[in-house]
Amino acid sequence: MELLYGTSNPGKLQHMREMLGGLGIEIVGLNDVDLHIGYIDESGNNPLDNARVKALAYYRAAKMPVFSCDSGLFVEALRDEEQPGVHVRRVNGKVLNDEEMIEHYSSLALKLGGELKARYKNAICLVLNEENVYEYDGEDISSESFLIASKAHVKRIAGFPLDSLSLHNESRKYYMDIEDYCNIENDKLAMGFRNFFIKTILK
Repeated sequence: MELLYGTSNPGKLQHMREMLGGLGIEIVGLNDVDLHIGYIDESGNNPLDNARVKALAYYRAAKMPVFSCDSGLFVEALRDEEQPGVHVRRVNGKVLNDEEMIEHYSSLALKLGGELKARYKNAICLVLNEENVYEYDGEDISSESFLIASKAHVKRIAGFPLDSLSLHNESRKYYMDIEDYCNIENDKLAMGFRNFFIKTILK
């Protein structure tokens, strides 16, 4: 089965393909179908709201089954009104590129004591047709708590800038330096996403 993943981010596209490998699902991205529908208002209050808005917009434009994901960053040291949430890339009205994100969050960590405890809340919306829309934002597709450091790792992964600032909560080591643990975390997320698609389109 072919599914359109509502993203033009090559890193996210490859990551999802790897997580869903072996399920018989062919995933294509927005660039693969040359779909350009302009600005989508992602002004939802949470990741699930935004995942739904994007999935429905792309489905109506592409006329094919589509899913979209969204995530929000939540930091323990910040008040509710200060949370990045679903606007993790938007600061003071500006959409940050990868390096600008690293600079912003490393500076925030430095300002608030050198490290920030945080976690991602993820959500997915799958639209098969107008009558069959499936949504999910369970804990098994969200991250464990981690630390945002004030000093960035030298390595970069395009599309995932905060990976360069992310530390394991207990060992305080960069995830990029703990290959086995990163694989465990990816396996956890992969199982959550795989179960979602098994229950919705492979049932």
